Amino acid sequence: MSDQRCTELEIKLAYQEDIVKALNDVVCSQQESIDRLEQTCRYLMQRLQEVTQGPLSEVSDQEKPPHY
Repeated sequence: MSDQRCTELEIKLAYQEDIVKALNDVVCSQQESIDRLEQTCRYLMQRLQEVTQGPLSEVSDQEKPPHY
């Protein structure tokens, strides 16, 4: 293999390593975002369950609102 061809392959490899690192950084950032969103979703689901099981949900559906 010629020295020029070897140098070209080393340059291509260096670029690929940089691209793989950049892609890995993006994937890590996206995973952190997904983790935060999942945590927020769990919190909101828990709050929704608390609210729907609270005293307001115990009001009878047959009661008419005060404006009737």
